[in-house]
Amino acid sequence: MRLLGRASIAAVVFAMFAVLPAFAQQVPPHDEFFWLGEINKATVVINTSEGLLDKSMAPRLAAGVAKVIADGDQPGAKRPRTVITFEPLLIKAAGEDITLLHAGRSSQDMHATYRSAILRDDLLNLADQLNTTTATIVRLADKYKSVVVPNYTNGVAAQPNSYGHYLLGFAAGLDRDAQRIRETYKRVDRSSMGTTVLNGTSWPLDRERMAQYLGFNALVDNAYDASQISSVDEPVEAGAVVTSVALHTGAFIQDVMTQYAESRPWILLQEGGANTYVSSAMPQKRNPGLLIRTRSDASTAISQAEGVVMQAHNLPPGMSDPKDVKANNEMVESGIAALKGFDEVLNSLVIDPNRALEELNSDWTASQEVADVLMRKYKLPFRVGHHFASNVVEYARQKDIKPLDFPYADAQRIYRQTVEGTPYAGDFPMSEAEFRSTLDPVAIVNDRATVGGPQPSEMTRMLKDANARIAEQDKWIKSNRAHIASSLARLDNDFGKMIGH
Repeated sequence: MRLLGRASIAAVVFAMFAVLPAFAQQVPPHDEFFWLGEINKATVVINTSEGLLDKSMAPRLAAGVAKVIADGDQPGAKRPRTVITFEPLLIKAAGEDITLLHAGRSSQDMHATYRSAILRDDLLNLADQLNTTTATIVRLADKYKSVVVPNYTNGVAAQPNSYGHYLLGFAAGLDRDAQRIRETYKRVDRSSMGTTVLNGTSWPLDRERMAQYLGFNALVDNAYDASQISSVDEPVEAGAVVTSVALHTGAFIQDVMTQYAESRPWILLQEGGANTYVSSAMPQKRNPGLLIRTRSDASTAISQAEGVVMQAHNLPPGMSDPKDVKANNEMVESGIAALKGFDEVLNSLVIDPNRALEELNSDWTASQEVADVLMRKYKLPFRVGHHFASNVVEYARQKDIKPLDFPYADAQRIYRQTVEGTPYAGDFPMSEAEFRSTLDPVAIVNDRATVGGPQPSEMTRMLKDANARIAEQDKWIKSNRAHIASSLARLDNDFGKMIGH
């Protein structure tokens, strides 16, 4: 095969850099082809400087690598995704000598490396959308910090709470997902290059420098682990993060969906657009399409994440079943889609504070506070006070009496009956005014004293902390993207010198 001459090298170099301006707005995807190109570029530079590759051959071999990359970056061009399909293009461009670059390499370590690099980008994209959705939650938590609504346990109205406090609870869950991404990213952000098949090579490769050029912060230390164990762990761990994100998304969606079964919900989606749609048969219905789609997206994410586990289950080390880049990319993308839907839902919510308060005052969600006050202020054992409050609720429901309408005289009578024959026998210690205020949902929320509660002082603190975490996560994402970009830019610069640019 005829090798590239000096004039041909110059032509390749000129052509490669001449097309760059035309594609400045169309950056090639960081897919398998891209990373195989970067690995080959780094191999030329490192092996030449380390004396593992004849310096006189370097410009010609580098020009061959550059030509393959430039050809693959053309619109509609084929972009081979494996070492075995990429290498023939290199041979065609620069002759058999270019296979000298394969010294101390294998498709095992090269594929393991590009899988980590691609999953690393995917995790940053997931982190970015997670941070966007979390920021929306925190913004709305601030907006609704003084709006008191029912919260539910076991599917039943339980206690009054600030809707902003409720939202911060979800923000806390998503913050743990952000932590999981950072922890997973650290384990994914390791280079396998130079480990070859499973036990290294006799060639003294500079693995550290290769990792630095490709934007990795560390090496997979054990050569067997690199392609046989770690490459399976990484998508499984990413799937666990996607699962957690989807579970948090689905829990929120289901909580909102419950209101659609009510005749007069206190929380709905803004009607119209893609949010809701009219039933084909029943004119009164406004089906929550956005909620349904987002719940479906969350379920899809969970199924794809669990699919990785099933692929890895009962698998001998090194098999490729759970390593498919396309499938794992789609798995992470499904988590991003769920978070985008979550964000859209949040931005479409319509809260009716008056209806929420009416809902609270129509039931006895404040009854625990009666027992709490009797114990805290009047030293009545909680279980005795709880029994009294339960008797009040039972009587009220029998008579269809709302909390704000409950006769004080009946409260006094029920109290005396409850404590009769006990060491706590006597008259009801609360005044009528105190009894009424104890049943006030807004007062209950504002008077909470627990660290992490919905009272104004704690809401101010938690909102500040949540915004600080969002800012820190944004900084982390940008820092890692900048590190990868600067590493690749440094490689481009050094590779360009190899071909005389």
